[in-house]
Amino acid sequence: MNRKIILLTGASAGIGKATAALLMAKGVIVYGASRSGGDAQKNTTTKGEIIPVKMDVNVESDIQAVVKQIIDTHGKLDVVIANAGNGIAGAIEETSIDEVRYQFETNFFGVLKTIQACLPIFRQQGYGKIITVSSLAGVIPIPFQTFYSSVKAALILFMNGLAIELKPFGIQCCTILPGDTKTEFTSARKFTLNSQNQQSPYYATMKRSVGRMERDEQNGMTAEAVASTIIRQVMSKHMKTYYVPGFINQLYYHLFHVLPTDFRLWIIGKLYG
Repeated sequence: MNRKIILLTGASAGIGKATAALLMAKGVIVYGASRSGGDAQKNTTTKGEIIPVKMDVNVESDIQAVVKQIIDTHGKLDVVIANAGNGIAGAIEETSIDEVRYQFETNFFGVLKTIQACLPIFRQQGYGKIITVSSLAGVIPIPFQTFYSSVKAALILFMNGLAIELKPFGIQCCTILPGDTKTEFTSARKFTLNSQNQQSPYYATMKRSVGRMERDEQNGMTAEAVASTIIRQVMSKHMKTYYVPGFINQLYYHLFHVLPTDFRLWIIGKLYG
């Protein structure tokens, strides 16, 4: 049996953990990368496996070592799913440059480093799939989480350009844009240092905005529902360029592209401002 070999980042929690479990159920060998590692798992029925590997996407030597391990063991890599990410909240004016760098380091540069490490393998094979997990927030700007929206928007455009460059090599690219999803991401969200200052002119509005987002997340799609859309792209012959999980999220996505800018920003301000 020629099982698929997949490298998945951010595999220890949330969407990544759910994706790894569903892939294993499909008979896939998943190298589940995270900073914490984890326990190996096997599905005796499908012969699928989750092989945990310690890998920080911000450390190039970690990534290179894992890719080498995969190739040395299996001689191929079919798919890379760049899912690792984090979130930071706070007013733009009160966010330090170091905090902005923190937001971009994992969510953009970590994705870039992971993909770059896999590209020589995919080119040599003449095939490969690259899936990144962006966000609906990359299309719809979220106040007081603007740097998170910005990095997810950058990821969308990056994947567009990458798809054009890689098409001659038979490599496919897909960007998943989840909306509100119930995961540990909510409790792991970091706040900027200055956002804790109750004397800030932004404090009350920021707390209300992020609180609304947290409620929406906890009432959002399950990680398994988002993961199932990733699985469909992995298993399909031809991946979609974009995929927005959930009918309501798809409606938001399309409406945001047709409504006048001032009107859609007014709506967002009413919801989260």
